[in-house]
Amino acid sequence: MKISVDNQDLFTLTETQKKVIKNDIHADEFEIDMRRRLQWILTHKYERCFERLKKEWEPRLKDRMKSIPTNEAELAELIFSQSDYQDRKAREVV
Repeated sequence: MKISVDNQDLFTLTETQKKVIKNDIHADEFEIDMRRRLQWILTHKYERCFERLKKEWEPRLKDRMKSIPTNEAELAELIFSQSDYQDRKAREVV
């Protein structure tokens, strides 16, 4: 099983590694289960990052805006549009 993102190979599970996992996971469910687990990891990471972003920025936005979007994507884009917003890379340069 090869894991790729944006056409770049990240890693490959060997046949032995797959067999080890299949000792616990039914072979017919293996592919679906592996995809589900990868999706969960990335979704979980997004959710935790969004919570921290929201916690940091909601108080600032309440002082600046009459209304704040409840939609996650809209709120994130509003935050990113703030002149004093910096992502982690920009914050670490300072």
